[in-house]
Amino acid sequence: MTTEIETKKKSKVVPIILAVLVIAGAIFGVKEYLYYSKHVDTDDAQIDGDISPVVARVGGYVNQIMFEENTRVTEGQVLVKLDDSDFKVKLEQAEAGQKGASAGVGVSQSQIAATAANTSTAKANIEAARVKLSLAQKDYDRYANLVKDGSITQQQFDQAKAEKEAAQAAYTATKDQYEAAVKQVGTTQSQLAVSSNGVSQRQSDVDFAKLQLSYTDIKSPATGIVSKKNVQKGQLVQAGQSLFSIVNEGSLYVTANFKETQLEDIRAGLKVEVEVDAYPNEKIEGEVYNFSPTTGAKGSLLPPDNATGNFVKVVQRIPVKIKITKASKAMLDKIRPGMSVKVSVSIKD
Repeated sequence: MTTEIETKKKSKVVPIILAVLVIAGAIFGVKEYLYYSKHVDTDDAQIDGDISPVVARVGGYVNQIMFEENTRVTEGQVLVKLDDSDFKVKLEQAEAGQKGASAGVGVSQSQIAATAANTSTAKANIEAARVKLSLAQKDYDRYANLVKDGSITQQQFDQAKAEKEAAQAAYTATKDQYEAAVKQVGTTQSQLAVSSNGVSQRQSDVDFAKLQLSYTDIKSPATGIVSKKNVQKGQLVQAGQSLFSIVNEGSLYVTANFKETQLEDIRAGLKVEVEVDAYPNEKIEGEVYNFSPTTGAKGSLLPPDNATGNFVKVVQRIPVKIKITKASKAMLDKIRPGMSVKVSVSIKD
């Protein structure tokens, strides 16, 4: 009799348990259906940020390292100092060359002034010689008429002729002197132009030397957190060598890799909820910003080539950039590029 009662009780409990499981499953299924009808989720996502490399622009030995790893630096702050002895010597050489070129310009200018004075004198001499020549020519013409009728002696006529020829020669000589002076001015001006170009070139050399000297102070290109440094005091660095990187302050965002089959309802401007794996109890709000022009596989080092004959269809993923629109300062100070996150895009209000 007892066995029959226990069997009846068991026969009632099993349907009840099944009914509870069915109801719980139905509730769960409905909740999931309602949730996924309004959201698109992925856990293939991470924190990203703008990372600025710090690169040596000139080569040299490291004299000072003026920062600590993983600390905040500001834009323009000097982080590394290189030995600048060689660059100071080059600057002094360039400045000496500039002074020499400037002195050459001064000499050319003095020569131009002196030659210009000579030109003015020669021009005045031409005018005086012209007046004398005109007077001598008139005397000669008058004496030529007088000698015909015997009013003067042949000696007087010969003297007037000689004076005219002397005046003509003097006039020609002063003209030649004037033309030579004008040519000298042109030559000196050409020399001045060459010297001025030399000064400009020397000034460029000075500016370049100053610029190279300034590069011995390696400065932060942005405000942010310094990553691990790849340089030590006394190390010889080369121009173009990467020394360390800086994660730019305020540049953090999320890169979510959605399946291509999930993109139908996702568009720019949609609200996004972000959950950081390291801090699951602190939510971050964002919005869809833009989409990558290629799939992640297409942008890889060895992109797939479906024309090789070994084609297997694989659902591709598209990187989607998500801007962070709301997060506490404490949260922003804690998250770092590379951290894994889960994102949920609200596709319906």
